[in-house]
Amino acid sequence: MRLRIDLAYDGGGFKGWARQPSLRTVQGELEAALATALRLPEVQVVCAGRTDTGVHARGQVTHVDVDPTVLAATAGRAAPTPIASLHRRLNGILPNDVRIHGVGEAPEGFDARFSAVWRRYAYRVADLPQVQDPLTRNHVLHWRAPLDLDAMNEASAMLIGLNDFASFCKKREGATTIRTLLDFHWYRDADERAVATVRADAFCHSMVRALVGCLLAVGDGRKPPEWARDVLVMGKRDAAVAVVAPHGLTLEEVGYPPAGQLALQAEKARARREPHEGGQHSDEELHHG
Repeated sequence: MRLRIDLAYDGGGFKGWARQPSLRTVQGELEAALATALRLPEVQVVCAGRTDTGVHARGQVTHVDVDPTVLAATAGRAAPTPIASLHRRLNGILPNDVRIHGVGEAPEGFDARFSAVWRRYAYRVADLPQVQDPLTRNHVLHWRAPLDLDAMNEASAMLIGLNDFASFCKKREGATTIRTLLDFHWYRDADERAVATVRADAFCHSMVRALVGCLLAVGDGRKPPEWARDVLVMGKRDAAVAVVAPHGLTLEEVGYPPAGQLALQAEKARARREPHEGGQHSDEELHHG
């Protein structure tokens, strides 16, 4: 059976999502916890988006295939079902910077990676001295000058849609940089921090952090709003676009189609991505989908 596992983590203590020998990664911790809970020599999970070193997640989604008899045989007596038991045991095994929010049997055709239709990230910036809280410094970028969010939203709107985002991506041989940016806007949250919401069908390497870096240059007055569009149409990396630090970035949510469309979406996504990207890139955000 296939299980969907929803989880959150503080990326500060990890060398990204993807398993790497001798390095602490989120995938490595989760797979080790699953192997322990299920009493198996190894377990492999698939995620919706591999995050880079220092990037956090509130809404990461993974799947794992397990034998129902193994799941039942390893269930404890304290939980009402084997799946509920696995959920409880995983949070007992995992370190405190990773929390499982949900475990459930996945609908037919579900693939955490390929069934997804969009991913949403948030980037948080404290640009006002009075809101630069040392207690949140590991999750919020402290910026040197106040930001003009109206100018930033004007610039953001010029980037929405299906475009080649090569200007905002670290090029990988054979990988496409064409993406559909569904939403990109800025607002102030309840703590008066500037927050960017960025949603797309998928992201290429460093794309969100480069987009944010570009817009910060607009927000603090160094560049006019039109500059963002100029960078986009240039089609190559501009040295004036800074890739901001990873600690302000969080994977907030992954969107999936209705249950009846999961398999079709996965089939379409595999056909579109795999020939170009090889399926094994490790980037800052999600680079497949």
